[in-house]
Amino acid sequence: MSTSDWMPGVANPWTRFALIVVIALAVAGLLRRVVNAVLRRFAIHHPMGASIIRRANAPMEAIVPLAMLLVAFRAAPDEPARLVRVLEHVVGVALIVAVTWFIVRCIGALEAAVTRFNPIDLEDNLRARRLQTQVRVLSRTAMVVVVVLGTAVVLMTFPGVRQFGASLLASAGLAGLAVGLAAKPVLGNLIAGIQIALTQPIRIDDVVIVEGEWGRVAEITSTYVVVKIWDERRMIVPLQYFIENPFQNWTRTSSQILGSVLLWFDYGLPLEPLRGELERLCKNAAEWDGRVMVLQVVDSNDKAMQVRALVSSADSGKSFDLRCKVREGLIAFVRREFPTFLPRYRADLDATEPVVPLPR
Repeated sequence: MSTSDWMPGVANPWTRFALIVVIALAVAGLLRRVVNAVLRRFAIHHPMGASIIRRANAPMEAIVPLAMLLVAFRAAPDEPARLVRVLEHVVGVALIVAVTWFIVRCIGALEAAVTRFNPIDLEDNLRARRLQTQVRVLSRTAMVVVVVLGTAVVLMTFPGVRQFGASLLASAGLAGLAVGLAAKPVLGNLIAGIQIALTQPIRIDDVVIVEGEWGRVAEITSTYVVVKIWDERRMIVPLQYFIENPFQNWTRTSSQILGSVLLWFDYGLPLEPLRGELERLCKNAAEWDGRVMVLQVVDSNDKAMQVRALVSSADSGKSFDLRCKVREGLIAFVRREFPTFLPRYRADLDATEPVVPLPR
C-alpha cells in the first residue's frame, strides 16, 4: 500500500513525504512522553535504575526521533534518488551514533550507581572495593568495545570505505602484521584489564608495594593503574605490570597487618619491665586492635641483643603510627628507668699491666 492510497487528497509526493515526516516526529514525541512516564515510575522503586535513566536520557531524546525519521524515509519520493539516499544515510549514521552514545552512557551510569551504593570509606570495605574494581575495569573495557563497534558499523555504511577495507585485508599481509605488533600493548592491557577484573590481584584502595614504593590504588582505567604514593606522588603503572610482575598487596584478603619494632639493648636489660611497658603503650594507643602484642629477643652479637616488639593494627596506616609510638615509648622507658643498659662499646683494661708513659 503506497502513501498515495491513504493520502488521496495530497497529489504532490514531496508534500506527502513532508506530512509523513511531521507525523513521524509527532509520534516520536508522544512515544517519548510515554516512555518517560514509565521510566519515572520505575525509577521511584529502583534507585539504581534512576541513575541509569538520568544519564541515558539525553541519547534517548535523539534515538526515538531518528528511528521514526528512518521509518518515514521509506515513503520518500523516488526522485531525486541521490538526495533521498544521502539524507537517509545521514539519518542512519546519526542513529548509530546515538545508539552507541546511549549504550556508553548506560554503562557509565551502571558504574556510577555501583560506586555510589558501595562506598569504600568504611572500616570493612573489602566487598565494596571488590565490586568497584570489577565494575570499573569491565565498564571501561565495555565502553572501548562499544565505541570501536559503533565506529566500525558507521564506516561499513560507506561503500567506498568498505571496499577499501576489503582490498586492504586482501593485499596487506605484512602491513597487517605490523599493525598487529603495534597494537600488541593496547590489546595486552585490554586483556590484562579483564583478567584483573575477574581474578582481582588488585582492587580500588588496595595498599600495594610497587617498584619499592608504598601506596594505595587510586584509579584503575582500561590501560593503566594510578597508585597514590604515601607522599602524595602518583605512580602510573600499565595494567600488564600486575599480571606479569610480582608485587605486594597488603590488603588482598584483609587490611589487618602486623608491625615490628627492632631495637638494640645491652644484655643486662631485664625484659619483664620492658614487656610491661609495651603492654601499657599498646593499651593506651588507639591504633592497636588488641590481637597481637609480643616482645622477643630475635638477634644478638658480641655487643648487644636485638629486641623485637610485634604489634597488630587494623590497617597499614594505623600500623605505621603504632610502630612509631612503641619505638618512641620503649626508648624513653629505657633511658628513664635503665639508662646504663643502652647499647654502648666496652673495653677491658688489665690493671696488672704497667702503664708506659708517652714520650715527650
